Amino acid sequence: MRPSWDEYFMEIAEIVKKRSTCIRRQVGAIIVKDKQILTTGYNGSPKKLKHCEEVGCKREQLKIPSGQRHELCRALHAEQNAIIQAAHNGVNINGSTLYVTTRPCVLCAKMCINAGIEKIVYLGDYPDELSTEILQEAGIEIVNFNK
Repeated sequence: MRPSWDEYFMEIAEIVKKRSTCIRRQVGAIIVKDKQILTTGYNGSPKKLKHCEEVGCKREQLKIPSGQRHELCRALHAEQNAIIQAAHNGVNINGSTLYVTTRPCVLCAKMCINAGIEKIVYLGDYPDELSTEILQEAGIEIVNFNK
């Protein structure tokens, strides 16, 4: 049976997350507009830096719960990398849809708002209620793909 557009793009996000180098959680994201993939991103260290797989996870070592103390993580989130890729390559993502394998954190939510993303389709949950609150306040459509 032919997948819906949401199923199709979410399956691609699931493949993108396989490139992640995060020890704790692998996340994939794609930004789509007019049924065309504009950019992809997965969570991992910035260019030219060693990956968490190589140097370990500071947040894991300090036993910091998921969703807290993002500033101690050396990696960028999948959504951040997808947005940065668009900026780096001069791709306009205003009015686009983000497909992501985990609900965005508050930092990524704020980036999505300012990047002009209009809809977010996510698969797994993430312990950050503030992100949902600000996305709703900004009028961004949020779709839980699990439901």
